[in-house]
Amino acid sequence: MKVGIVEIAARAGVSEATVSRVINRRQGVATKTRDAVEKAMAELGYERPVEGQLVAVITEHVSNPFFADVAERIEATLAPHGLKAVLCPAFPGGVQEREFIASIIDKGIAAVVFLSSSNTVEGADTETYEMLRSRRIPYIGVNGGFADNVPAPVFSTDDALAAELAVDHLHRLGHRAIGMASGPAGNHPADRRVRGFLDAMAKRGSQDAERWVIRQSYTVEGGQAAAHTLLKLGATAIVAASDYMALGAIRGIRRQGFSVPGDVSVVGYDGSMITEFVDPPLTTVRQPADRLALEVGRSILSLVSNREVPTGELFFDPELVIRSTTGPAPHK
Repeated sequence: MKVGIVEIAARAGVSEATVSRVINRRQGVATKTRDAVEKAMAELGYERPVEGQLVAVITEHVSNPFFADVAERIEATLAPHGLKAVLCPAFPGGVQEREFIASIIDKGIAAVVFLSSSNTVEGADTETYEMLRSRRIPYIGVNGGFADNVPAPVFSTDDALAAELAVDHLHRLGHRAIGMASGPAGNHPADRRVRGFLDAMAKRGSQDAERWVIRQSYTVEGGQAAAHTLLKLGATAIVAASDYMALGAIRGIRRQGFSVPGDVSVVGYDGSMITEFVDPPLTTVRQPADRLALEVGRSILSLVSNREVPTGELFFDPELVIRSTTGPAPHK
């Protein structure tokens, strides 16, 4: 027998109009009533129709090719199933993020993807997550869990392994004065990369790796400023927390009269396609954009169909891509 609104309403003991509001995740339904309808839907094996519904992809980094690539891949995974991805550029954890969700939540929103957004910020406002849970709208994090610690699916690149790959590559080239141009404190991926960097350096005998970590913004200018400080410390190699920071570091190194990689080697992070075409082509640790996006897409399709998806954080291995910005340590 085909299950529809009539059968669900009878099972839950509510009106058909109430069932319709719950199915479409509209407001105006008490939590207890919404839970009863959701339970009836699950017991009857009802799957919500998803044709034409929206999936909000929230990210700050619209101009960053890596995040644009991930968002495009998520859209490509969802589109054949009738879901439409909507890109929402918003400052992580700010009012804008909450307002984006509030403005589209009644327009058939099926799920939300936090793509290195508030889920990367320590102590972020949790009101947006509470709003989504109150409507039973599933959400997923990419590259960071959620501040309220409520279980949700999270898919992340293994930042500790990324740092290990970069440090190991530079160490094998003879570098010992290795610095890190990191993102800001309180940013989960940045903090993880720093811990990975410190562990990798300690494993290779470094006693003072902390002094070689410079915190800056995830920008070209941030990378340039970090490189200026690290050059004063005598660094012969720099591990950057993003490709943009790596490009800024290269600019800073050159403006100080040094060459890359002759005097200073640089390793980026993200692996966006453009890094292959800069001069010199950038050695970088590539995040697995294809696998991250595929897993996000699969999980969304399961969640919007009321199927269970494992919660917690799933880590994906990055890949070192060796190009022309790293070379042997210079002889002093």
